[in-house]
Amino acid sequence: MATRTLIIGVGSIGHRHLRCFSQTDRATLSICEINRSLAEEIAGQYPVEAIFNSLEEALQDPPEAAVICAPAHLHIPMAHQLADLGIHLLIEKPLSTSLDDVDSLIEKVEGKGLTAAVAYVNRVNPLLATLRNTILSGEYGEPMQLTLVSGQDFPFYRPAYRDIYYNDRATGGGAIQDALTHAINVGQWLCGDIDGLVADAKHQVLSGVEVEDTVHVIARHGKTMASYSLNQFQAPTESTLTVACTKGTLRYQSHEQRLSGMTATEQPWQVLQETSLERDDMFVAQANMFLDAIAGKGTVACTLAEGLETLRANLAILNSVDQGFDRFSY
Repeated sequence: MATRTLIIGVGSIGHRHLRCFSQTDRATLSICEINRSLAEEIAGQYPVEAIFNSLEEALQDPPEAAVICAPAHLHIPMAHQLADLGIHLLIEKPLSTSLDDVDSLIEKVEGKGLTAAVAYVNRVNPLLATLRNTILSGEYGEPMQLTLVSGQDFPFYRPAYRDIYYNDRATGGGAIQDALTHAINVGQWLCGDIDGLVADAKHQVLSGVEVEDTVHVIARHGKTMASYSLNQFQAPTESTLTVACTKGTLRYQSHEQRLSGMTATEQPWQVLQETSLERDDMFVAQANMFLDAIAGKGTVACTLAEGLETLRANLAILNSVDQGFDRFSY
């Protein structure tokens, strides 16, 4: 039976969730969007049963599930309002912009027996799942170092970036909360929670905003030393994640959709797995996983507790950046 699902906010990511949930053929969809003209334009493209211009209006006849795609500072207040009515939750990343009321949301969700997840979509990437399983198997030994180098031409993909949440840290904007948070969540999934970190970030290139577009982070995931380097202005869309373990090295290249391994010095990389995913495939898989969890047929990809650990890292990175670092003078 189809799950009555409300998509809250149909900007870029909400539009994608609407499109991908519709592809599951397992949900009857409604949308909540304060921009009426945008709502009508988007609704005309998909089998949308109802359009609401306020959350209060949408909740007069509560849905079974909701996908929260509003700016990040609204996630937790909305989630509490929805959970009070027994609505299952898929919350876009980051979980919030502060720790306020997150613990109480987790308690509420658990107390009511609700399904709730944070939409860190990389957790349904089959290559990253294989990478994680390979690390857990011990075949390559213990992970000792994780290195991520990533970049893309963000304005090419999000031309409206100046006018949306991205232009303000308070609404979840900037490279740390917008893009790097995905990498941090993957790092925690692979190597455990972060024990400590130091970071540097700066606005370097993107016009019309002041938030950072370039970030460097050095972190410790227990025994694993990690470095994350990301920018949002380079021409190539490339991301390479390397995990050096005690018995070999694993490398995931998202732009090549390839996972490789090497266990002997000066030997060639061995391709362990390749895929040919389209841009929506992981979002459809995430939607199906969420709907399965609601039906009691599995678990979510990223729990609220796991999303909270990534939020803690986000805030620690922002705090480290704001504290600055010692500059040498000669």
